[in-house]
Amino acid sequence: MKRSNMLSVIALSFTLLVGSASFAQDKMMKEKTVMVGGAAMYPSKNIVENAVNSKDHTTLVAAVKAAGLVETLQSDGPFTVFAPTNAAFDKLPEGTVETVLMPENKEMLQGILTYHVLAGDYKAADIIKAIKAGNGTATFETVSGGTLKAMLKGKNVVIMDENGNSSMVTIPNVNQSNGVIHVVDTVVLPASE
Repeated sequence: MKRSNMLSVIALSFTLLVGSASFAQDKMMKEKTVMVGGAAMYPSKNIVENAVNSKDHTTLVAAVKAAGLVETLQSDGPFTVFAPTNAAFDKLPEGTVETVLMPENKEMLQGILTYHVLAGDYKAADIIKAIKAGNGTATFETVSGGTLKAMLKGKNVVIMDENGNSSMVTIPNVNQSNGVIHVVDTVVLPASE
């Protein structure tokens, strides 16, 4: 008798476990996702949980880990991240990525990465509204304390760093549970001191 009760409890537990996993999977399937780097980006996941699945952002993910920023980008935020692709990092002078990933350059790497982040949830429409209100440009303060200028090139949002280099948003509004990612085609850099 005890054995049949135990089997019933195990069967019920398994049914509940499978049911809750199925519910979570159904919920994720109903979310409005955006494809980035061959992977669906789920609005119910945080920035790091989504970014690690994009094959186009492996360099960015490695840099975030090396800079010790994983916890920060998993926190509540909200954050707006201009996320450079691997191809964007490839545009940097040869050896740059390897140099900034060295442990002794952690502070420099943190400065570069946080220069790509705004405090707050700025959808493309918010950025465009600010650009129009600013008669063609809008200036945003980054988490690193620097500034990025935003403008329109046709219908695309372009950000410009303090050195005059620009980066185009190629995939806007990749919603996250703790903010939004805008995929960009070039790494932007703070002004060198």
